[in-house]
Amino acid sequence: MAHGKLNRPARRSTTLHQGTLVLDCDGLSRLVEDSVSVVAIVAEARSRGMEVVISALTIIEATHRKTDRARLAWLLSALRIEQVDDASAKAASALLIATGLHGHKYAIDAVVAEMARRQQVPVVVLTSDADDMRKLCGGSVRLIGI
Repeated sequence: MAHGKLNRPARRSTTLHQGTLVLDCDGLSRLVEDSVSVVAIVAEARSRGMEVVISALTIIEATHRKTDRARLAWLLSALRIEQVDDASAKAASALLIATGLHGHKYAIDAVVAEMARRQQVPVVVLTSDADDMRKLCGGSVRLIGI
């Protein structure tokens, strides 16, 4: 799909949003790679008035030497990037404790889950790790596995 067909809205819109689509690392990576299925999910979400959101940490997790930096920058300009502050870090830590998960393997997933749980509903998380995200998000968000 051509880059211009992503139907990019302004980064900060004044319109009311009809929910939120959250991308985890794999969701962002596949969007950068122009995956037909992920581009279609993002386009559908936007057509429904949903805002597309990522954690600032997702950028770090999804970027590697072969990342198309120009495409990443172009895509990031159309996403809302949630910063990680003290309160969100503490809430993500509490999620890990509550679910019995710990360690670096789950740290960024916990940040993404915590962020997803406080977004405009309905919230959909596009993830490659549905099992762990289900534990962290509980029933408060819908998961789409990729």
